[in-house]
Amino acid sequence: MSEKTFVEYVWIGGNNELRCKTKVMNEMVYSVDQLSNWNYDGSSTAQAHGEDSEVIMKPRALFNDPFRGGHHKIVLCDTYTPQDEPLKNNHRVWAKEIFDQKLEEEPWFGLEQEYFLIEPKTGEPLGYDAEKTQGQFYCSIGAENAFGRAIAEKHLRACVHAGITISGINAEVAPGQWEFQIGPCVGIEQGDHLWMARYLLDRVAEMHGVSINIDAKPLKGDWNGSGCHTNYSTKNMREGTEEKTGLAFIEEAVENLSMKHDEHMAVYGTGNDERMTGAHETASFDKFTHGIANRGASIRIGNENYKNQKGYFEDRRPSSNCDPYLVTGIIFKTTCLE
Repeated sequence: MSEKTFVEYVWIGGNNELRCKTKVMNEMVYSVDQLSNWNYDGSSTAQAHGEDSEVIMKPRALFNDPFRGGHHKIVLCDTYTPQDEPLKNNHRVWAKEIFDQKLEEEPWFGLEQEYFLIEPKTGEPLGYDAEKTQGQFYCSIGAENAFGRAIAEKHLRACVHAGITISGINAEVAPGQWEFQIGPCVGIEQGDHLWMARYLLDRVAEMHGVSINIDAKPLKGDWNGSGCHTNYSTKNMREGTEEKTGLAFIEEAVENLSMKHDEHMAVYGTGNDERMTGAHETASFDKFTHGIANRGASIRIGNENYKNQKGYFEDRRPSSNCDPYLVTGIIFKTTCLE
């Protein structure tokens, strides 16, 4: 009897939520080439009408399944109409076309995904107390400070098992707020890995009866929002050339970004107008700024990068609920193709 492999097909629904269903294969699965396209009822995901409800999903990135273990797999898919046209929120197609135009640039990305752990019955973050102020929770320890560590730790281990390029986690400045970092990944791989890491986080939280919130400003008032800070470099920025330092390439990229601020903000996720007030470690929503080690700027160049005259920079504008394909694609487009 053939070996059975459970393959969890994961896709992005009509409201940018993640969904999944399982296919049983009668063989060991080692690559996406072994997996066929599949379909689902798009009328239930706000992606099609009932009279023509099939949406086609195509396997794109294969991962190990940390929940079923063994040789079982999870595959991230993108979505199409039966006429083979990408759905309107299938931004992976656009991003890959952008990256494929200059593969020699070798763009590295690292995205810092902030999120809140929410108690479903109250709708409030774990450990929330209106009488407290933020600060004591950042990178904290202790039952009175760190809420939901078990979920963050299980998520970290799940990502490692899956083969996701995860580089760290930490508690953030508000109660029940955490962050994980995905990268460095090259080009389209960054979007694939971040979306799959989000899926694993939802699954781990589900086991604990907790919800994940990646809205930009879940807590109103004097609390930090959630961002998805994006670290970025090209080969020239990391190494420089005989004629120019890596820092010179970084400064050119920042100048290009300064001229496209509104265009970028339009695709950097929703809720940034509430989050980016110029306070709480953010720049102003409608003004482009940059600086050395300045967490209140749109673009931050780290001290080490400035000292070494090469490296990477951080775009602090993307919201926590951004689509990483849009963010990475437009940064590459602005800095390398225009």
